[in-house]
Amino acid sequence: MDYGEHIRRFEKRLSEVESALSDPGVFQNNQRAQELSKEFSFLKKLVSTGKDYRKVTQDLAENRSLMREESGESEMAQMLADEIRSLEQEEKRLGLEIQVGLLPPNPTDSRNTIVEIRAGAGGSESALFAADLYRMYTRYAERIGWKIEDLSASPSDLGGFKEIIFGVTGTEVYKRLKYESGVHRVQRVPVTEAQGRIHTSTTTVAVLPEAQAVDLEIKPEELEISVCRASGPGGQGVNTTDSAVQIIYKPTGMIVRCADQRSQQKNKAKAMTVLRSRLLEKKVSDENAKYAAERKAQVGTGERNERIRTYNFPQSRVAEHRVDLTLYSLPAVMDGDLDEIINALMADDIEQKMAALELGKS
Repeated sequence: MDYGEHIRRFEKRLSEVESALSDPGVFQNNQRAQELSKEFSFLKKLVSTGKDYRKVTQDLAENRSLMREESGESEMAQMLADEIRSLEQEEKRLGLEIQVGLLPPNPTDSRNTIVEIRAGAGGSESALFAADLYRMYTRYAERIGWKIEDLSASPSDLGGFKEIIFGVTGTEVYKRLKYESGVHRVQRVPVTEAQGRIHTSTTTVAVLPEAQAVDLEIKPEELEISVCRASGPGGQGVNTTDSAVQIIYKPTGMIVRCADQRSQQKNKAKAMTVLRSRLLEKKVSDENAKYAAERKAQVGTGERNERIRTYNFPQSRVAEHRVDLTLYSLPAVMDGDLDEIINALMADDIEQKMAALELGKS
């Protein structure tokens, strides 16, 4: 696909926005100034990507031309082949970023995120795998430079988690993590298995964009808030004060608990953050479902499909079922090397959205 026309359009719009921001009068309207500043930052990144794309395509053309002049057995031909493969991957990556700029922006993509991991089928083994997934996402966050903050946890007897909820803050967190929502299946020999038999267990992951106050209105009378003495590890300060907070959202019966902090106010604030995010996710899911019914196809909704991924430990295999991707690098994946999987899911999502965009134009 030739992105030249699109890159030129980005450059033209960047110049227009830059000119608008140079007018002091724009800053008399804070909302307008913020919108332009955000668009400027977005376009500047796209234009930079466009320049890199042009350079890569030029280098690729030159290397392919040189390759045609070389013998297939020569050392230079092998070097050129390696360089071409590398440039082709870079061209694909940059093209993907340009395609993102062609799509209507998703306002939740730039938000911080709340991740909820829960044990599913498989008893204690499922809880242990929940802890493994928690570590996997923690390591992935460390690689990217995101920050993890634990919000709530319910440990299991063997060291796993029946449930763990944590927040992730950083750049474009939801944009990348939203594809992790769904059922994760693990196939391995549990630590409790004496006969060495492979068991299959499941753990569910929910990824919620952190809600903002303007996203939805929660009336005080819709909440039932109670406090109690926190239990579990944390020292005397936790266990002897009524710091744990439980919030019930009466219209749906949704319950959120938080006892991670010694401060009752901090636990209440965290519980409200989780509640808002769950309600926002439900609102978005309901809207997407309605849209899907009308068009008979969902595009990029992040719906929680059954068994989105399988982790097979005996074969060191990870199978991502939504894009038919299989990797034989399970230890690296469990250590947080998720980019190849997430990039493949992003590419598939963008392809579907681009197809829907073209369909809408026809």
